[in-house]
Amino acid sequence: MTSQTSPVTSQNAPSPEPIFDLATGFMRAKHLFVAGELGIFEKLADGPATLGELATRLGTPLRTTRIIADAVTALGLLERHGEKYQNSEVAQAYLSGRGCTDMRPFIRFWNRLSYKRWLTLEDSIRKGQGVAGEFNFTAEEQKIFSEGVESFSAGHALALAGAYDFSRHQRVLDLGGGTGSFLKVLLQRYPQLQCTLYELPTAAAVARQRLADDPRGRHINIVEGDFLKDPLPKGHDAVLLAHVVHVLVPERNLELLRSARQAVAQGARLLLVDFWTNPTHTEPLIAALMAGEFLVVGGNSDVYSIDEGRGWLEQSGWRYVEHKSLGGPATLVVAEAMAC
Repeated sequence: MTSQTSPVTSQNAPSPEPIFDLATGFMRAKHLFVAGELGIFEKLADGPATLGELATRLGTPLRTTRIIADAVTALGLLERHGEKYQNSEVAQAYLSGRGCTDMRPFIRFWNRLSYKRWLTLEDSIRKGQGVAGEFNFTAEEQKIFSEGVESFSAGHALALAGAYDFSRHQRVLDLGGGTGSFLKVLLQRYPQLQCTLYELPTAAAVARQRLADDPRGRHINIVEGDFLKDPLPKGHDAVLLAHVVHVLVPERNLELLRSARQAVAQGARLLLVDFWTNPTHTEPLIAALMAGEFLVVGGNSDVYSIDEGRGWLEQSGWRYVEHKSLGGPATLVVAEAMAC
């Protein structure tokens, strides 16, 4: 929507355009999701195609193929030259399955699992907790969830391997580590590490499938358990919690940090990767937005500030060491186990 179709305002009033941009955000997202589900970007991975050719490849009617193709062209994901459509540079790199990073699982996760839950945001805000209920994943949904989270956090894993020196460590315990994606990246750079992935049984099953044909899987021991109920594996000198803190309420985070401290010796390191915020929870922007995602998906999940995290560390036997940038909205908090 352009300013020509916006309401008439007084000469000195600010433009309402930002409001229209925000209000149409769901349309932009859904066009992206549908294009991904249809496989538009994969069908154009080998080169341009006319509308008719694209419709034939997709098996969709010509008129509605035009609607979705034109929308993602307007959004900058496709380019049109004459009668032919082709992937834009960014779509070819991240959405075609042929580029450096595959974001398709991430898009699939938000479309199939998250989007419908966002319809409950208003009720969740009014009632003070998520109302959509807990996920009871089928095997297929668990696969979508695990692969989506892996895709979403792939850049954070790479950044962690570059930002923190793991050469000081021998054994790393990854609590709630999903498919083992962080550990795989760490092993690529630090092959001397021996790693333990601690996950719930359903997630552990997906991890075993993903690691079965990966040589790095030989260095990852998968242990099933619930880190809020069961004893944690011992003998590690580094504990990783990547995108776990936001899943839990403050009391549970404090319990988990205490359990982690009991499982390691003095001097072991704790690495917390998450969307740590400023004191007002308004920066970075993605963290403020993701708080809604965590509410409708997790029920009581939330984002937390650095100050809140430091408070939990002080109460659970950890000494705050530093807060490091990972080159994006996710950042790293490092702590060290103090004497008991």
